Amino acid sequence: MKAMILAAGRGERLRPITDSTPKPLVKVAGEPLIFHQIRKLKAAGINRLVINLHHLGAQIEQVLGTGDQFGVKIRYSHEANLLETGGGVVNALPLLGSDPFVILNGDIYTDFPFTDLPVKLASDTELHLVLTPKPDFREAGDFMYASGRVIARGDDYVYCGIAILRPEIFADIPVTRFSLRDIFFSAVRRGTVSAQVWRGYWTDIGNPEQLAAVNAAASHDPDDSSR
Repeated sequence: MKAMILAAGRGERLRPITDSTPKPLVKVAGEPLIFHQIRKLKAAGINRLVINLHHLGAQIEQVLGTGDQFGVKIRYSHEANLLETGGGVVNALPLLGSDPFVILNGDIYTDFPFTDLPVKLASDTELHLVLTPKPDFREAGDFMYASGRVIARGDDYVYCGIAILRPEIFADIPVTRFSLRDIFFSAVRRGTVSAQVWRGYWTDIGNPEQLAAVNAAASHDPDDSSR
């Protein structure tokens, strides 16, 4: 299975840090956030990666190269204009192939083990989401969950920025700027979204306060032993 790391965004709320450093290269526990993510994917046997680039993307490509230092193969999807999460995936589909693939937001930090993801999607499932109970730093949640399925939009659970998607869900969608949330919400209405709940450590890194909190927690990162 391939994975795509969404790394093109501007990181407005983390300015001024992101004026000169793309968010995936912001340091967590002394090294770029995306290093942690790549190691976790590699530990789960996911070693073919696609990364989309826009804001300061040349820095990311220079640091990661072809992925040899991590034992993975990295290909890049360049965006001349920022396409947001949905458009970024559509633009990268030629690199992702015809099988379901993992999506990972480039601004999250978690101890979620990617080995826990399902090996394949059920025939009645278009996409699979990893959810977590709504944390205190979020004013609202995203979905309601029961018995392995997303049953509606709601405040109980937050999308973790980790998913498995069938490429067919993007059929006939042009390369244009739009959010993956549009895809998710449509699939929820069709009842075709499976999910799992992660109750371990998870946060996005949206502002300097969250970055400081992540660095305080990162000393307990289980992937430290893989360095």
